[in-house]
Amino acid sequence: MTIPQPPSTIVPLRQRPAWNALKEHYARVRSLQLRRLFAEDPQRGERFTLEVMGLYFDYSKNRITGETTRLLLELAEQSGLRQHINAMFAGDKINITEQ
Repeated sequence: MTIPQPPSTIVPLRQRPAWNALKEHYARVRSLQLRRLFAEDPQRGERFTLEVMGLYFDYSKNRITGETTRLLLELAEQSGLRQHINAMFAGDKINITEQ
């Protein structure tokens, strides 16, 4: 198997539009108080938790919002995460250390 060659015009992470949007978003949410976030969203404790295969993740007690989640997913898309996951499960070598 061959290592997929990245395009010659890879945009560095910190130059991607979603990264810049996340930086701007952070400036708006960094001073939010969790008490306020829970008061404004009674379902927060349920919306920002996840249980998978016996593991329970509770990220409701972080300064995360629906917008934060949307922007993180957008960054993952701009980074080609789905294509890299598919390549990994197809058995392709996805980095140069796999020799």
